[in-house]
Amino acid sequence: MQSRQSEHLRQTSEFLKVTPWSDRDVGDEPTPRGPLEMQKILALKLGALVLGTLNLALCASAASAPALSQSLPQSTAIPVRFDHSVDAKDAKAGDTIIAKTMQVIVLPGGETIAKGTTIVGHVVAVQAFQFDPAPYAHQKPSLISIRFDKLQNGNSVIPVNLSVRAIASTIDSDKAARPHYLDETDRVGTITLIGGTEFTPRDKMIQADNGDAIGYNRKNGVFARLTSSGYSGPGASFHCEGTESEQSVAIYSPNACGVYGFDGDYLADNGRDGSGTFTLAVRGRSEKLYAGSTALLQVNGAK
Repeated sequence: MQSRQSEHLRQTSEFLKVTPWSDRDVGDEPTPRGPLEMQKILALKLGALVLGTLNLALCASAASAPALSQSLPQSTAIPVRFDHSVDAKDAKAGDTIIAKTMQVIVLPGGETIAKGTTIVGHVVAVQAFQFDPAPYAHQKPSLISIRFDKLQNGNSVIPVNLSVRAIASTIDSDKAARPHYLDETDRVGTITLIGGTEFTPRDKMIQADNGDAIGYNRKNGVFARLTSSGYSGPGASFHCEGTESEQSVAIYSPNACGVYGFDGDYLADNGRDGSGTFTLAVRGRSEKLYAGSTALLQVNGAK
């Protein structure tokens, strides 16, 4: 019985063998081993095989995960929050801009971009306010122009060309991120998205006044098909197109378009022309984009 077991162990060991024994010199014959030692060697080789199999499984899993390795579809919405303030008084061209995605972004093929993914950009141009004392002078606006360059998650990077569909102040963004309550008897509250759409935290379906479903409140964020809308400001006007596919909107209404909550600030350019550069401007003071401000960005089409 012991002889048959030893033979079985020897054959199994030969099958699993991938490298010479560590105590064997090149050209030497292998040193005979007893059943106990053979069992130890077999256990070590089985362990190595299991680890190798796990490594292959992990590699396959990583290969199937959305690794930010391809271009994003045109019109994909990306809701972001700015990490730090940008002040026209001291900012300069080339300064790095950092924002983070506000919720999971689900792509048409089912791939996802995680909440908190970094989006990196830079200041393209900046102009602080300078008062012109000349009689009846037309004061030039102060401005900050920004371009986002890439989405980055660890070592994975996607180059991007984005426009601003809507942008909101820190205060308005904070209000839209949590429910407000009518009185002490209101235990559920109402969330008012930037752009005016309302729903309660318990609602799974977000409805228009006529009862139509215009969005969905899910575990990983708010999703909706964007609706056609327009913006008209002191420096420019533009059209926000609707989408047939569902988009990640976070704290924005499906019809949000333009500037919200800023005191006199306006979008002189939203980057929709394919430049990917948006310009926030104001008259009578220096422009400042505060940390905590948010924007609903969209992927531009190819030029």
